[in-house]
Amino acid sequence: MLTAPLKGHLAMLGFSALVAGSFTLGARVANLVDPAALTLLRFVLALVVTSLVLVVMRTDVRGALQGGWRWLLPGAIYAGYFVLMFEGLKTATPLSSAAVFTLSPILSAGFGWWLLRQGMTRRMAFALAIGAFGALWVIFRGEIAAALRLEIGRGEVIYFIGCLLHAALPALMRRISRGEPPMLATTMMLTGGLVVLTPWALPKVLATDWAALPGIVWATLGYTAICTTAMTAALMQYASQRLPGAKVMAYTYLVPGWVIAWELAFGAQTPPGLVAGGVGITVLALLLLLKDERVS
Repeated sequence: MLTAPLKGHLAMLGFSALVAGSFTLGARVANLVDPAALTLLRFVLALVVTSLVLVVMRTDVRGALQGGWRWLLPGAIYAGYFVLMFEGLKTATPLSSAAVFTLSPILSAGFGWWLLRQGMTRRMAFALAIGAFGALWVIFRGEIAAALRLEIGRGEVIYFIGCLLHAALPALMRRISRGEPPMLATTMMLTGGLVVLTPWALPKVLATDWAALPGIVWATLGYTAICTTAMTAALMQYASQRLPGAKVMAYTYLVPGWVIAWELAFGAQTPPGLVAGGVGITVLALLLLLKDERVS
């Protein structure tokens, strides 16, 4: 029988694989459609999917509707993250963006301490430091001179702000949770995101000639709505109830490796050895985190 922590780990393994695809697809459409317009449509589609699941499962939603205001903040954070992600992908590469995403665990650990007073062992702190080093190695392309000059692209900076928002979600959702099932919590978070995002993004949706957009935009919309909005949110909600926030986000260390696989599938070249070495360092950080399950 699977233990609760192991179920959380399996959920985040699926999370990392699904998230990686959004970097590859997002980079190919980021300059074709407004990020806010795309995010609004994907939230609408994802909300339809999760709501249908709730109906089929006959989930009681009355408890989640009580104090419904509490879903506005995580919804706004979730929407803001996706808008900033696509804005960053206009100039950043999928792999460098994925490397920025791997900074989330150390950020999440900070939010976990602040909101929940979650501590960490020395092994966890060391692993987070190793992971951050690997991420920076990829971001600076393994060039020490570039690191010393702080040569960071505009897209990476924009996306880092989004990752700051995303890193707060595990601890925040655990803080506001009243025991809602993961799919119900995801549905409420999407609803909160739509309430916040619609006034700003709806004019952009109406101004877009959707019929003239290439098929890759529609494929990306479908994938990001179902796989990296509804499914990944549900997986992260599920895992955050079973693992500390830092360990939930630790699986982001696998995302650059998955991105390389996605990029190769789309015909891209293998990254340079130095950059690939940085990806390997992030995987080492994940293994160190998984070796120690206790939190002080």
